[in-house]
Amino acid sequence: MTTVLAVVLAVVFGVTGVAKIVAAPPMRTAARHLGFTVGQYRIIGVLELAGALGLVVGLAVPGLGVAAAVGLGLLLIGAAAAHVRNHDAAARAAVPLVLVAAVAACGAAMAGAI
Repeated sequence: MTTVLAVVLAVVFGVTGVAKIVAAPPMRTAARHLGFTVGQYRIIGVLELAGALGLVVGLAVPGLGVAAAVGLGLLLIGAAAAHVRNHDAAARAAVPLVLVAAVAACGAAMAGAI
């Protein structure tokens, strides 16, 4: 179960991280909407990609997986706050919060392996 969750989350954050790094048009729009520069959004993308890699490596080195899960959780809380700050629909803020729960579950499972 932990492996499947870690891989699914790694794919999600890997894809979104790369899209932010290459500044795909939808990510440029999202950055502007949320009040970030493209450069700032690229940094978020690098952090997401690092978190994705950390989750995968965390399958072999659980402490690293836990650290990656914590980092991704903090990013997601920031994402939810950005959506609330911009008065987005509740569903827009809910998506990162649902992902926080999944990342927390993954991190907790990895913590049990330490």
